[in-house]
Amino acid sequence: MSNIPDTLRYTKDHEWARKDDDGTIVIGITAHAAELLGDITAVDLPDVGDSLEAGEHFGDIDSVKTVSDLFAPVSGEVVARNDGLEESPESINESPYADGWLLRIKPSDAAQFDGLFDAARYRKLVAEETD
Repeated sequence: MSNIPDTLRYTKDHEWARKDDDGTIVIGITAHAAELLGDITAVDLPDVGDSLEAGEHFGDIDSVKTVSDLFAPVSGEVVARNDGLEESPESINESPYADGWLLRIKPSDAAQFDGLFDAARYRKLVAEETD
Protein backbone atom coordinates (compact mmCIF):
# COMPACT_ATOMS: atom_id res chain seq x y z
CA MET A 1 0.00 0.00 0.00
CA SER A 2 1.13 3.54 -0.71
CA ASN A 3 2.76 5.77 1.84
CA ILE A 4 -0.03 7.28 4.00
CA PRO A 5 1.41 9.52 6.75
CA ASP A 6 -0.49 9.45 10.06
CA THR A 7 0.07 13.20 10.52
CA LEU A 8 -2.11 14.25 7.57
CA ARG A 9 -5.84 14.34 6.82
CA TYR A 10 -7.35 13.00 3.59
CA THR A 11 -10.34 13.23 1.25
CA LYS A 12 -12.24 10.55 -0.64
CA ASP A 13 -10.83 12.18 -3.79
CA HIS A 14 -7.21 11.44 -2.69
CA GLU A 15 -6.12 14.90 -1.65
CA TRP A 16 -4.19 15.35 1.58
CA ALA A 17 -4.25 18.29 3.99
CA ARG A 18 -1.87 19.43 6.71
CA LYS A 19 -2.57 22.17 9.24
CA ASP A 20 0.52 24.27 9.87
CA ASP A 21 1.31 26.20 13.06
CA ASP A 22 0.06 29.47 11.53
CA GLY A 23 -3.38 27.91 10.93
CA THR A 24 -3.00 27.63 7.16
CA ILE A 25 -3.77 24.36 5.42
CA VAL A 26 -1.31 22.90 2.92
CA ILE A 27 -2.85 20.55 0.35
CA GLY A 28 -1.64 18.11 -2.26
CA ILE A 29 -2.48 14.73 -3.75
CA THR A 30 -1.63 11.46 -2.06
CA ALA A 31 1.10 9.04 -3.07
CA HIS A 32 -1.69 6.61 -3.98
CA ALA A 33 -3.20 9.13 -6.40
CA ALA A 34 0.22 9.93 -7.88
CA GLU A 35 0.86 6.21 -8.45
CA LEU A 36 -2.50 5.78 -10.19
CA LEU A 37 -1.88 8.79 -12.43
CA GLY A 38 1.58 7.74 -13.53
CA ASP A 39 4.03 10.37 -14.72
CA ILE A 40 2.55 13.81 -14.02
CA THR A 41 3.17 16.27 -16.84
CA ALA A 42 1.32 19.47 -15.81
CA VAL A 43 -0.80 21.02 -13.07
CA ASP A 44 -3.39 23.80 -13.40
CA LEU A 45 -3.80 25.63 -10.07
CA PRO A 46 -5.84 28.65 -8.95
CA ASP A 47 -4.19 32.01 -8.30
CA VAL A 48 -3.23 33.45 -4.94
CA GLY A 49 -6.27 35.34 -3.65
CA ASP A 50 -8.80 32.98 -5.20
CA SER A 51 -11.52 31.56 -2.94
CA LEU A 52 -12.15 27.81 -2.76
CA GLU A 53 -15.17 25.91 -1.48
CA ALA A 54 -14.74 22.51 0.18
CA GLY A 55 -15.51 19.69 -2.24
CA GLU A 56 -15.47 21.90 -5.32
CA HIS A 57 -13.16 21.58 -8.34
CA PHE A 58 -10.17 23.95 -8.14
CA GLY A 59 -7.78 22.71 -10.80
CA ASP A 60 -6.52 19.86 -12.92
CA ILE A 61 -3.57 17.51 -12.93
CA ASP A 62 -2.34 16.05 -16.23
CA SER A 63 -0.45 12.80 -16.55
CA VAL A 64 0.60 10.49 -19.32
CA LYS A 65 -2.58 8.49 -18.61
CA THR A 66 -5.32 11.09 -18.04
CA VAL A 67 -6.42 14.52 -16.83
CA SER A 68 -7.85 14.44 -13.31
CA ASP A 69 -9.85 17.01 -11.37
CA LEU A 70 -8.56 18.43 -8.10
CA PHE A 71 -11.05 19.11 -5.29
CA ALA A 72 -10.64 21.44 -2.32
CA PRO A 73 -10.53 19.62 1.04
CA VAL A 74 -11.51 22.83 2.88
CA SER A 75 -12.98 26.22 2.06
CA GLY A 76 -10.77 29.28 2.16
CA GLU A 77 -8.50 31.70 0.36
CA VAL A 78 -5.43 30.59 -1.58
CA VAL A 79 -2.46 32.28 0.10
CA ALA A 80 0.31 30.41 -1.76
CA ARG A 81 0.71 28.00 -4.64
CA ASN A 82 3.61 25.79 -5.58
CA ASP A 83 4.79 27.58 -8.72
CA GLY A 84 7.76 25.21 -8.88
CA LEU A 85 5.37 22.61 -10.28
CA GLU A 86 5.17 24.56 -13.55
CA GLU A 87 8.79 23.63 -14.28
CA SER A 88 8.89 20.35 -12.35
CA PRO A 89 5.44 18.69 -12.17
CA GLU A 90 7.22 15.37 -11.59
CA SER A 91 7.88 16.62 -8.03
CA ILE A 92 4.39 15.35 -7.25
CA ASN A 93 5.38 11.80 -8.23
CA GLU A 94 8.75 12.02 -6.47
CA SER A 95 7.64 13.71 -3.24
CA PRO A 96 3.84 14.13 -2.98
CA TYR A 97 3.91 15.10 0.72
CA ALA A 98 6.82 17.54 0.58
CA ASP A 99 8.12 19.14 -2.66
CA GLY A 100 4.94 18.15 -4.53
CA TRP A 101 2.49 20.18 -2.41
CA LEU A 102 -0.08 22.17 -4.43
CA LEU A 103 -1.61 25.02 -2.42
CA ARG A 104 -1.63 26.74 0.95
CA ILE A 105 -5.08 27.92 2.04
CA LYS A 106 -6.23 30.26 4.80
CA PRO A 107 -9.34 28.33 5.89
CA SER A 108 -12.65 30.13 6.31
CA ASP A 109 -13.93 27.32 8.58
CA ALA A 110 -11.11 25.61 10.48
CA ALA A 111 -13.52 22.88 11.68
CA GLN A 112 -13.69 21.46 8.12
CA PHE A 113 -10.14 20.16 8.58
CA ASP A 114 -11.26 18.02 11.52
CA GLY A 115 -13.97 16.45 9.34
CA LEU A 116 -11.46 15.04 6.86
CA PHE A 117 -10.43 11.36 6.96
CA ASP A 118 -7.69 10.37 9.36
CA ALA A 119 -4.96 8.04 8.06
CA ALA A 120 -6.72 4.86 9.26
CA ARG A 121 -9.94 5.76 7.47
CA TYR A 122 -8.05 6.71 4.31
CA ARG A 123 -6.11 3.42 4.37
CA LYS A 124 -9.46 1.60 4.54
CA LEU A 125 -10.75 3.58 1.54
CA VAL A 126 -7.64 2.76 -0.51
CA ALA A 127 -7.87 -0.92 0.47
CA GLU A 128 -11.53 -1.06 -0.62
CA GLU A 129 -10.71 0.58 -3.97
CA THR A 130 -7.84 -1.80 -4.69
CA ASP A 131 -9.68 -5.02 -3.79
